[in-house]
Amino acid sequence: MKIEDDIVILRGKVQELEAKNIKITKSLKKYESILNNINEVIFQTDAGGLWTYLNRPWEEITGFSVEESLGNLFLNYVHPEDRTVNQQLFTPLVQRKKEYCKHTIRYHIKDGGFRWIEVFARLTLDENNNIIGTSGTLNDVHERILMEQELKMSRDHLEGVVADIHYLSYHDVLTGLYNRAFFEVERKRLDTKRQLPLSVIIGDINGLKLTNDMFGHAEGDKLISDIAKILSRCCRNEDIVARIGGDEFCILLPQTSSEITQAICQRIYQTCEENANEMGKKNYYPSISLGYATKTIIGESIENTMKDAEDSMYERKLLEHKSMHSSIISSIQSTMFEKSYETEKHVKRLIDFSKSIGQALCLTDKQFNELELLAKLHDIGKMSIDARILTKPGKLTEREWSEIKKHPVVGYRIAQASPDFTPIADFILSHHERWDGGGYPQGLIGENIPLLSRILLVVDAYDAMTQDLPYRKAMSKEVAIAEIIKNAGTQFDRDIAKIFVENVLGESWEVNSTKEKHVNYCANL
Repeated sequence: MKIEDDIVILRGKVQELEAKNIKITKSLKKYESILNNINEVIFQTDAGGLWTYLNRPWEEITGFSVEESLGNLFLNYVHPEDRTVNQQLFTPLVQRKKEYCKHTIRYHIKDGGFRWIEVFARLTLDENNNIIGTSGTLNDVHERILMEQELKMSRDHLEGVVADIHYLSYHDVLTGLYNRAFFEVERKRLDTKRQLPLSVIIGDINGLKLTNDMFGHAEGDKLISDIAKILSRCCRNEDIVARIGGDEFCILLPQTSSEITQAICQRIYQTCEENANEMGKKNYYPSISLGYATKTIIGESIENTMKDAEDSMYERKLLEHKSMHSSIISSIQSTMFEKSYETEKHVKRLIDFSKSIGQALCLTDKQFNELELLAKLHDIGKMSIDARILTKPGKLTEREWSEIKKHPVVGYRIAQASPDFTPIADFILSHHERWDGGGYPQGLIGENIPLLSRILLVVDAYDAMTQDLPYRKAMSKEVAIAEIIKNAGTQFDRDIAKIFVENVLGESWEVNSTKEKHVNYCANL
C-alpha cells in the first residue's frame, strides 16, 4: 500500500504544480503591459546563465531587441573588463551565503559602446530548493555613475584627471584610436591648402555581425581591436586613424597623393592576410573593405572627398563579397571540424549524395546552390556546444542530449544573422525533423518539412552509419541501406529514400512485392 499512497501523493503534487503554472501564466499575461512600461529591466536566466525573460526596457537601454537576446549568455553582454568582478560577486549568492547581490558593471549597447548598469539579482529555486536560475532587475545608472566619478575626483589629482578626460573625450575606449569627435575636429583643421593633397581612407570590417552572433561580443570586440592595430601599424605618425562607428574606420592622410594612399591600402590588405595566417585557432577572420579618395584643389569639398571614398569602399565590398563569403564558410567549417568528429570528406560526400538526389528531382540551380551550402553548414549550431560532448565516445546523458538538440535552433539564429546564409536558415532549423513528426525542434510532419532538409536527412544518416564514429564502428553498406529502407515513411521521406537507394547507390528497393507509386517531382516543381 505504501507505493500506492506515494503515487497518490505525487499525483497531488503534479496537479498542484500545474495549477500554479496556470496562475503564473495568467499573471504574466495580465501584467505584461505593466512590465513593459516601467523604467527598469526585469530579467530571468536559467541555471546556465542564458536569458529566459527580458521586458521591453532592455531594448531602450541597450538597443538589442528582446527576441535576439533571449537564449544568449548574459555574460556576453557584460564588458570584458567587468566579467571577473561579476562572477566574484555572484559566487557568494550561488553558494547561498547571501540572499541577493547588488553591483554596478558595464553592459554593451548595440552601437558599439557601453553603459553602466546596476544589477540586483536573486536565485530562483524550485520546490526542492535547487537552483534553476536567477532573476532580478537592471537599472540604467550610466549618467549617475559618470557624475559620481567626476565628484570623486580630488584636487590633488585634478591635473591628471583633466588629462584623462581629455584623452577619453577624443579616443575610442575599445581600440585606443581617435573617436568621431576628434576626427571631425581634425578634418576641419587639416582642410587647408598647405595640407594638399589631402587623402581619405574609409574602411568597414567584414563579418563583424556574424562574428558577434556566432561567438559572442567578446570575440567581436577582439576582431575590432585586431583591425585597429593593423590600421595603426600600416599608417604613419602624422596620419589620423579614427574609429567613427561600430565597424567603421576613417583615416586622414595630409600631404598624401592618391598613389601613396593606394599603397597604404594594399599594405593594410596584406597585413590582414598575414595576420589571418598567424592567428591559428582564433574564431574570426580579420578582413576590412577599404575605399579612398584624394582632394587636390582647395575649392573641392572635403565632404565630397569623403563621399567618394565611401562609394569606393562599398564598390570594393561588393567585389570582395564572394571571396569573403568563401572565407567565412571556410572559417566556420574549420572550427566545426576541430570541435567534432565531422571532416571535410564527410561534407564532400554529403554534397555529392545530395546533388545526385537533386538531379533526379530536377531541382533548380538556386536549389542546387542552397543544397550545397546546407550540406556545408547544417551543423553550424554545434559551434555553441562543448567539444567534449560532441566527441564523447560513450552514451550521452539526458542533459548532454538536450544540449545537442538545441543546435538546429542555434544554427537557424546564426544563419538569420547573415544575409549570405538567410536563404538556408529554415532548412538548417528543419534538418532533424522526421517524416512522421517525431523529429525536433518543431515536430513537423511530412511535406511540411522543407524538401532540402528531407534530402539532407537521408544522406546524412547514411553517411553517419557507414563511417567510424567515436561511439561505434561503421556499418556495412548493405546494413545501412536496410536501415534506410526500414525507416522510409517514418524517419525519412519514402520517395527520397527510394531515389537515394536506387538512383544514387544503385541498389534494389526490396520492401514488398507490390508496385509502389513514385512521385513525379519534375512535374511538381
